[in-house]
Amino acid sequence: MTEPGPREAKARAEDDAVDAALVGRLRSGDATAFRDLVARHIAVVAGIARRMLKDEAEAEDIAQEAMLRLWRSAAGLELGPGGLRPWLRRVTSNLCIDRVRSGQRTIVTDEVPEVAEPPTQVTNLEGQELSVRVAAAMQALPDRQRLALTLFHHEGLSQVEVGQAMGISDEAVESLLARARRALKSSLAGEWKELLENDG
Repeated sequence: MTEPGPREAKARAEDDAVDAALVGRLRSGDATAFRDLVARHIAVVAGIARRMLKDEAEAEDIAQEAMLRLWRSAAGLELGPGGLRPWLRRVTSNLCIDRVRSGQRTIVTDEVPEVAEPPTQVTNLEGQELSVRVAAAMQALPDRQRLALTLFHHEGLSQVEVGQAMGISDEAVESLLARARRALKSSLAGEWKELLENDG
């Protein structure tokens, strides 16, 4: 994983400052601040849910619920390193896992992730059939392994940031990633190296 350059780091710090100001207003019940936060983060939240659940309608439901939790939790919300993003990732991830475990979701499909989403290693694979096999292999992973791999490879988080998002230690993240990679290697034979080719 490459560290952000000075310009990217500055832009992220500015974004975090804007989020902090909006959350401060949200604590006072400012509906405009809430709308601004939704506009800033709903696409990323929905993208995480879409990759976790492979279902557009359910991803939208999860994204809306995550933002409602932000509204309800604003009074006691304390932003740590990374601003609001780690909190939203953790809430979204937990909602997805709860949805899967509750059995209240529709049948998972093997559709290829939308090309409009942020670029991922998966998009480097050639051919729709292979992409479908990769999506199916990802979906077959246990919830926490799939989540760790999604956040690490698709969202570009470091292991420490994945741990913060999932509420677990760096060592636990490393273990989840290792088990997920072994499972993908077994499921995909030679293709797994292409899937994770940019992993340092």
